[in-house]
Amino acid sequence: MAEAAPDVNRLRWHCRRGMLELDLLLEGFLDRGYDALDDDGRRLFARLLDLPDQVLLDWFLGHAVPGDPALRALVGRVRGA
Repeated sequence: MAEAAPDVNRLRWHCRRGMLELDLLLEGFLDRGYDALDDDGRRLFARLLDLPDQVLLDWFLGHAVPGDPALRALVGRVRGA
């Protein structure tokens, strides 16, 4: 049985990070782009939120890119939201 997509309220809490820049990016995507994701994309977003702030910041600022193509695409979507 496939894992259910994460609850939006729980995700909103996980979008609150130690850096305001990340808070704004992640919460902005949750408000403007999350609904367009399919269940796999929603699970991937929840997985993204489990990563350390510095890794996320490097990805979102373009200093590094995720090795996983699905994460790379999602990072691009979050940056563009």
